[in-house]
Amino acid sequence: MSSVITTEVVIIGAGPCGLFQVFELGLLGIKAHLVDSLANAGGQCTELYPEKPIYDIPALPVCGAQELIDRLQQQIAPFEPQLHLGHEVTGVTKRDDGRFDVVTAGGLQFDAGSIVIAGGVGSFQPRRLSVPGIEAFEGSSVFYRVRAAAEFAGKHLIIFGGGDSALDWTLALADKVASLTLVHRRSEFRGAPASVGQMQALVAAGRVRFIEGVADSLLPGEGFAGLVVRSADGTLHSVPADAALAFFGLAPKLGPIAEWGLELEKKALKVDTEKFQTNVPGIFAVGDINTYPGKKKLILSGFHEAALAAFGIQAYLYPAKRQFLQYTTTSPVMHKRLGVGEEPAAT
Repeated sequence: MSSVITTEVVIIGAGPCGLFQVFELGLLGIKAHLVDSLANAGGQCTELYPEKPIYDIPALPVCGAQELIDRLQQQIAPFEPQLHLGHEVTGVTKRDDGRFDVVTAGGLQFDAGSIVIAGGVGSFQPRRLSVPGIEAFEGSSVFYRVRAAAEFAGKHLIIFGGGDSALDWTLALADKVASLTLVHRRSEFRGAPASVGQMQALVAAGRVRFIEGVADSLLPGEGFAGLVVRSADGTLHSVPADAALAFFGLAPKLGPIAEWGLELEKKALKVDTEKFQTNVPGIFAVGDINTYPGKKKLILSGFHEAALAAFGIQAYLYPAKRQFLQYTTTSPVMHKRLGVGEEPAAT
């Protein structure tokens, strides 16, 4: 076991909301350590759709998901956060003095004044294609996320799914691949209506083939040769392909979080809307992991939650300290913390 790390805050989850939490805490002069079970910072943005464009980040008309993570890491650099990646938090215990003992499966131990859970949907695995023998090609010809769209240029491609991810990548790759077949078990789609309309236009123009059906089996051949698709009426369609993408969503699991005595509602952590604190004083939750009346699962909303949570954390850690709002444009103290000015001399 490693020596105990003493810190003001432990943030569980290094996705966009966890990273922005570092910034909001840093503005208040509060240091944080981030812990994430994934090998890289970024959460779903990095793991599932790094090239997906995001259009609702203020002042950025369009921003790639990985670009957003890179920008957030640049933004928090002045606060020198400590990242512990590849570590799953397995235990959280509140002590009589109000502080928390936090341990990870890898042997890290923290003595934390407060905790922020920013774990997205929790630990997750993509739902896989249910085809015998498919596991032999996962990661080489069959994928559940796109790391680089250029990898599929000029290839014959099958995409499975009926949600936003399947539609987004159908639209993004239709002009880059040799051929594209979209397979969905129903004629109705769960994605944005505008995306459905654009996809249907591509089908009508003969640039995308659509099959209403499900994956049945691997197409015989040396290596990955494609898939057999069973349509709604039972007809079998042979679809030769170099690669397949499947977007059936995630199978979220709260994992150890479910054992920490936190109040849950539909596998999400209930919080207040003043400071986004859970039912356990000192434990806060921001981003997709939390729920409250009117909750919207948007990165934008998570940023707002992180800002208010930071003030709640400050009040929990330092209840006797006077709390007031400062502006980054005019505050010499914040300029000092951000590395853009000098803190005024004490008087």
